[in-house]
Amino acid sequence: MNTSMASMGIEYAHRFYKYQGEAQYLHGHSGVLTVEIGGEVDPTTGFVHPCAGIKRGVWDYLKCFDHALILQREDPLLSEILAIYENQKIRYGAPHNRNLGRPFENDLATAYPECRIVVTSKAATCENLIEIFHSLLKDSFNIARMSFSSGENCAVRTF
Repeated sequence: MNTSMASMGIEYAHRFYKYQGEAQYLHGHSGVLTVEIGGEVDPTTGFVHPCAGIKRGVWDYLKCFDHALILQREDPLLSEILAIYENQKIRYGAPHNRNLGRPFENDLATAYPECRIVVTSKAATCENLIEIFHSLLKDSFNIARMSFSSGENCAVRTF
């Protein structure tokens, strides 16, 4: 199968709730998502899928994760942070907060782009984030493979 590929980076913070180790603490990462789209090469354009089109479609969702806090649904930090955001009058967005992603909600995650929070059903590991990204993009693209790297951690999944 032929593929076209695009990579995009995000900056995010998270922690692994109930994890025993360093990752139990709130910390940040630079992550890179790479998406490979499968299909036939278009004889007119020479592409399986134009890279710019992949980036636009992926970024609509991925920017919800950029400069965002990713927490598990049961994490008690979530309600505390939302209360602080409410007190600071930024829970429902701020006038300067213009780079908003497309809100989404499914069994794996819910995005609140107006306050830069993504709430997940599982810990935000590279493997679980690929599962979330795939759930958001699978209806728009013929995804052949995805990889997500975050610091020294990386996961790859073929579909």
